[in-house]
Amino acid sequence: MDVTKEAIIAFASDLKDPETGRPLSVSNQVKSASVNGTDVQLEIGLTSFSSPLKSDFASDLELRLRSAFPSVSRVDLKLVEHIRPAQPMGRVGLTAKAVIAVGSGKGGVGKSTVALSLALALKRAGCRVGLLDADVYGPSIPQLTGVRGQVSKSGDKIAPLDYQGMPLISIGFMVPPDQAVIWRGPMLHSAITTFVQSVDWGQLDYLIIDMPPGTGDIALSLSQLIPITGAVVVCTPQEVALIDAIKAVAMFRQVKIPIAGVVENMSGFLCPDCNNRHDIFGKGGAREYAEQAGLPFLGEIPIHVGIREKGDLGQSSGNFADPQISPFLESIAYQLSKHLAQKSAQSPVAPSLPVLG
Repeated sequence: MDVTKEAIIAFASDLKDPETGRPLSVSNQVKSASVNGTDVQLEIGLTSFSSPLKSDFASDLELRLRSAFPSVSRVDLKLVEHIRPAQPMGRVGLTAKAVIAVGSGKGGVGKSTVALSLALALKRAGCRVGLLDADVYGPSIPQLTGVRGQVSKSGDKIAPLDYQGMPLISIGFMVPPDQAVIWRGPMLHSAITTFVQSVDWGQLDYLIIDMPPGTGDIALSLSQLIPITGAVVVCTPQEVALIDAIKAVAMFRQVKIPIAGVVENMSGFLCPDCNNRHDIFGKGGAREYAEQAGLPFLGEIPIHVGIREKGDLGQSSGNFADPQISPFLESIAYQLSKHLAQKSAQSPVAPSLPVLG
């Protein structure tokens, strides 16, 4: 095939947008193209939602282009931001492209640490992310982030607190740390509705929700309020934890929340000095369960002294400066984004927002 500007534009226009699964031509995401002999210059717009997949997209595009045009010697690809605002969700008007609930069948498996790490990893990749701490009885996010203070009004909305440029809301910002929350179901539903509907979240690619442990009212309330894109189930490797994780999967399915993946936390002790790994709680149980159940396995996070220390100090973002632990955290965000993109691409009529089946 001759290498012409028109041929390159036609080729690029048929490529799929990772966010929607639709051809790039639908939203005019092929910004420019030029050909100079056997050198090709191409500028394509991708949304911030797709930021974790930009490297994959660039590699795949170049591979396909060289296959279609064997005479091309050099490809100069520039990825720029393509603006596609999130559409309001249902009655609550939440403007987020994907809502991810992070839950577990029991407490003590590091669910809040995983939720915060996922949110931070997505933000570091370039996504617009908000974090909602829905664990009303035992909010951990204020401690893990070190964020303190009271929420305030922003017009007719509640202004969330800020954590390194990420909007954050938690009952921990509304109730003194030494005061217990003793609420029945209707009050829980009212609180969650307020968090979703009355907070000024702004435009988000992802809203990450740190769910309370176990199964209960909050998952049902959320399923009734907004179309949740998917749930990430956190468990540890041992059998007793997997039993509870299976219950969490069943609970999410019962309230019509699809499963976006499984994360194995505390998958082994990673020595910070020698980098040796010791599988204290066993190994690979969550991965094996995910494979048997036909669920995506998003990755594992080892036990690491630094994670505990930084969480206790309210400096969890510092985990991304640790070369031992950062790759594990970033991989989970990447795998989640990849899974959402695959689902969008598989949809018979590709949606404007990712929807899991």
